[in-house]
Amino acid sequence: MNAPLSQQPVFRFAPSPNGQLHLGHALSAILNYDMARDLGGRFLLRTEDIDPARSTPEFEAGIYTDLAWLGLSWEMPVRRQSEHLDLYRQALGKLIDRGLAYPAFLTRGAIKAAVTDFEARGKTWPRDPDGAPLYPGDERRLSPAAQQRMLAGGKPHAWRLDMEKAIAELDAPLTWQETGEGPNGETGTVTADPAAWGDVVLSRSDAPSSYHLAVTLDDALQGVTHVVRGRDLYHATAVHRLLQRLLDLPEPVYRHHHLILGPDGRKLSKSNRDTGIAAFREAGKTPDDVRAMIL
Repeated sequence: MNAPLSQQPVFRFAPSPNGQLHLGHALSAILNYDMARDLGGRFLLRTEDIDPARSTPEFEAGIYTDLAWLGLSWEMPVRRQSEHLDLYRQALGKLIDRGLAYPAFLTRGAIKAAVTDFEARGKTWPRDPDGAPLYPGDERRLSPAAQQRMLAGGKPHAWRLDMEKAIAELDAPLTWQETGEGPNGETGTVTADPAAWGDVVLSRSDAPSSYHLAVTLDDALQGVTHVVRGRDLYHATAVHRLLQRLLDLPEPVYRHHHLILGPDGRKLSKSNRDTGIAAFREAGKTPDDVRAMIL
């Protein structure tokens, strides 16, 4: 994981303040912190609080308490996504102006009904790497005038990336440098396949930016050189690399680490409080105990 000699390595940990941190978060935070220290780099903390309905000051304060207890320190101020919404809107506007994003009006219920009807006839609806059905994308064929009429009428919508048009804009193969290990042992130069995700959401009426758009912009604006995160986000890197290319943003080096799994074999969830950092602290565990459990 070597950054250019002229550039100081920059790592980040970016949790959402919508629940308590668990062992999986501790692993990601500690790996980023330790790598930044070992390479003489910087360690940043960012709160991904773009969902106001679920993010709370209490959970944010808990994040700071847990990380400090683990022995981590970070640069101030902490970047909050909720304080930079205009930047996400501006980037979305650039994609819209280039014809690379379109308003999508189908509700989740309508999508589910279309998929159910399609598969009831013995066919298989295409799905993304996370298993979610790809968006039908019928609105791509609407004329600009028809789109504007629906928007002017106040019809709820999301903005989605026109994946086919976006990929057509690429002038070179899309890859990323992986210094960890992918699900099938991939490392080194990895070929990105954003088409597998279909027309991903860029924003919704209840959220001015999707995770994909916000995280890509945040990493660039904060000068992040090394993205170290869980393997569950490995395939999403293809979308982030595409957005970086479309928006002329720098490419970081990626490292996807193993996941901490629960007794049921699933990755940990914030709703499962018995794996929370606070619970271990209250039970008398030490930061060294936590490190021993996850590293």
